[in-house]
Amino acid sequence: MIPRYSRPAMRDLWSEQRKLEIWLQIELLAVEALANAGLVPRKDCEVLKSRASFDLERCKELERTLNHDVIAFTTCVAERVNDPASRWLHFGLTSSDILDTAFAVQLVQAADLLISDVKELLTAIAKRAREHRDTPCIGRSHGIHAEPISFGLKLALMYDEFSRALQRLENARKTVAVGKISGAVGTNAHLSPAIEAQVCRKLGLRPAPVSSQIVQRDVHAEFMLALALVAASVERWATEFRHLQRTEVLETEEFFAKGQKGSSAMPHKRNPITFERLTGLARVIRGHAITALENVSLWHERDISHSSAERIIFPDACALLDYMLVTLTNLMQNLLVYPENMRRNLDLSLGLWHSQAVMLALIRKGLTREQAYEIVQRVAMQTWEAKHAGRTDADFLSQLKQDAEVARYLDSKEIDRICSLKFHLRHVKTRFRKVGL
Repeated sequence: MIPRYSRPAMRDLWSEQRKLEIWLQIELLAVEALANAGLVPRKDCEVLKSRASFDLERCKELERTLNHDVIAFTTCVAERVNDPASRWLHFGLTSSDILDTAFAVQLVQAADLLISDVKELLTAIAKRAREHRDTPCIGRSHGIHAEPISFGLKLALMYDEFSRALQRLENARKTVAVGKISGAVGTNAHLSPAIEAQVCRKLGLRPAPVSSQIVQRDVHAEFMLALALVAASVERWATEFRHLQRTEVLETEEFFAKGQKGSSAMPHKRNPITFERLTGLARVIRGHAITALENVSLWHERDISHSSAERIIFPDACALLDYMLVTLTNLMQNLLVYPENMRRNLDLSLGLWHSQAVMLALIRKGLTREQAYEIVQRVAMQTWEAKHAGRTDADFLSQLKQDAEVARYLDSKEIDRICSLKFHLRHVKTRFRKVGL
């Protein structure tokens, strides 16, 4: 991933240097397991442990001739060991024993970074949700005013979604924490399952119950799908806050730093560019998920059609999601919230968001649902007509109190009691408790 959309810790994890360090660790663990089983002289094992190293540039030089990255690596290590003990390097192994097991180590470490990111994001969301638990705003369905909610409740919904994101990443970490040291076609013909188990255990992995030349790619597809789902959650909330920053809405706003510029042509602009950036990056990860799914179908015990794609999509997706989560955390910590605009927007729909409460009150008075619906809809349409006519009684409560048919069932005091903001928000505290806020 380009540096613009990645952070140092995740970049380092997916660097060539780090990958080869893990390869060397696996090679030495395999030799150690063989020595423990009495299959390799202990002194040779100690020679390898003390001398084994590699030079990245030498590995690249060898690969240009050999056209095989693992053979280039083992050749480089053997050169630096410069001892007959080097014959035990890669003994009984196939390239994918190293590649897939190292890949699992990298994915687990990447998952740990992402899990930490989500936990920090949850802390930021929780703080803002508690701050605005009782801040009323309008709820919207189809982009149209529906009924009141609180801004804190909206953020509680966000908190709950990223709590699920955390669970997904934890589950994905568990799924992908699987290695294999089972040889060329997964039969353990040259290294026993006991050797495999010992190596995997020391790496914090479990051995695949059964494998071919590789760990099956549905495992990795599941991991990528988890990343894509978390990215989709980031996109969902980035989109929400982009809408809330529209000039005519302006209930929240992405913070605008001192000295920042919004447009090369229009000096007045303050755009939600960071939320927009997150929206775009989610699309990239979603595309990588398609590739991961296509990697599941390989020939027989293995081909390498998946390999070239994986070298791109997994480092990219992990780096992008890490960047996205940390960026969203910063946005939430610094989000500008305008309660007065929320109240203004509540008033734009003339109290019509009380319509369901009035309809249900009429049903309780004995009307059928159809009768109650027709009465309330008629009064609602009258309210809009009064608004368009510029009349002073252009609000839903006034129209209700003036309506003779409504008056047969509800008096003015009943209407006032039913049509209160407090009524709509009376269970917000309960919802907060249910999500752990």
